[in-house]
Amino acid sequence: MAIRSVSPERDAQTPGTRAGLLRRHTLPQPVMFWVTVALMVLFFYASSAPTPLYGVYQAKWGFSATTLTAVFAIYMLFLLVTLLVFGSLSDHVGRRPLIIAAVVAEVAASVLFLVASGAGLLFAARALQGIAVGAAANTLGAVLLDLRPRSGLAPLMSSTAPVAGIAVGGLLTSVLVQYGPAPTQLVWWLLLGAFLVAFFLVALMPEPGTIRAGALGSMRPRVGVPRAARGAFARAVPALVAMWALGGFYLSLGPSLAAQLSGSRNLLWGGAVVFLLTGVGAVTALAVRKAPAAALMLGGCLALTAGAGATIAAIETGDAAVVLIGTGIAGLGYGTAFTGAYRTAVASAPAAGRAGLIAAVFIVSYLASGLPPLIAGITTTHYGLHATALVFAAAVAGLAAAAAGALSSRRGSRAGEPRPAARRGYGDGR
Repeated sequence: MAIRSVSPERDAQTPGTRAGLLRRHTLPQPVMFWVTVALMVLFFYASSAPTPLYGVYQAKWGFSATTLTAVFAIYMLFLLVTLLVFGSLSDHVGRRPLIIAAVVAEVAASVLFLVASGAGLLFAARALQGIAVGAAANTLGAVLLDLRPRSGLAPLMSSTAPVAGIAVGGLLTSVLVQYGPAPTQLVWWLLLGAFLVAFFLVALMPEPGTIRAGALGSMRPRVGVPRAARGAFARAVPALVAMWALGGFYLSLGPSLAAQLSGSRNLLWGGAVVFLLTGVGAVTALAVRKAPAAALMLGGCLALTAGAGATIAAIETGDAAVVLIGTGIAGLGYGTAFTGAYRTAVASAPAAGRAGLIAAVFIVSYLASGLPPLIAGITTTHYGLHATALVFAAAVAGLAAAAAGALSSRRGSRAGEPRPAARRGYGDGR
């Protein structure tokens, strides 16, 4: 870890200097690590907090399903653009400035949610949340690596904390909105307070990263798929689209579907849908993280297919309990499909082209998370949620099944090939 500070000799000679005061009032490194994990959970909690409220806002202000999904899509758009432009900026200006800027954006978003009286301010608040999460996600992940560079705990927390935040955010917000006072206000007051506390905690953190020149150059998006990785990337795309499209649908229209099938106005149905998909996804990805990437992607696609199929059955029968079962099954594939697809695509890329490939993976992922649900919102307005959900679930099931079939056939053809060493005469161990 590289922390810029005044030299020990100078500190000893001038114990009352600003550097000496900072050293006594900054967070210890182990505390910094877990504060950073908590911040990551908090940012993604806030990102999913509007999900149980979409139906409340829609009923209160009378906007269409198209507007509802557009509010979700605007978040994904601003998140993607922020990641592409500012994803590497903290390497050049420091981690703390970007984290503080992200916290300020979340504070502003919470205020907009509190004063919102129509869909216009919802769009503005979600755009700010997209900017905040886009600026914070990579930066907080980099802080974890700065603090634990040789520990497997840093990448583990970087991958599980965001999904845990989304899962808890969807469930806990639905509880607050259903049973707490001021249903459209309470969660934003609590988040406003949490981000104000976060601001002061970040202010107590010493700069964990190194700072180097080239800030302007780092803001030029670098997107590309190296020739060596094109086959792997093409195999990963169907899994990425299926997984992220299903997640976007559940995070935008999932609560409305759960309410329609259950016939209940209790918002816990919507919170349970979000929690099952993302929570089961996080736990499963954590449990099988050491499995081969191809096996993870294949298993994830099969689970997504089964989960989407169960959702189709639930829509046809009108059984809300089956929706929860189908969502849990889909959750088994939610985390593993992405982990497997990501590792499959990135493993084939040379080091020089890896950053551009990762950017391409996230472009596909976030577009899949935003555009299909937006289209679903438009079709819901014209044809109803029942028909739209059926077609959407069938499309996800078909895409995931096609991806699984392609992966299975590839694994089978590779299993039938002789090993390169055997063809050259080295298979006998001599």
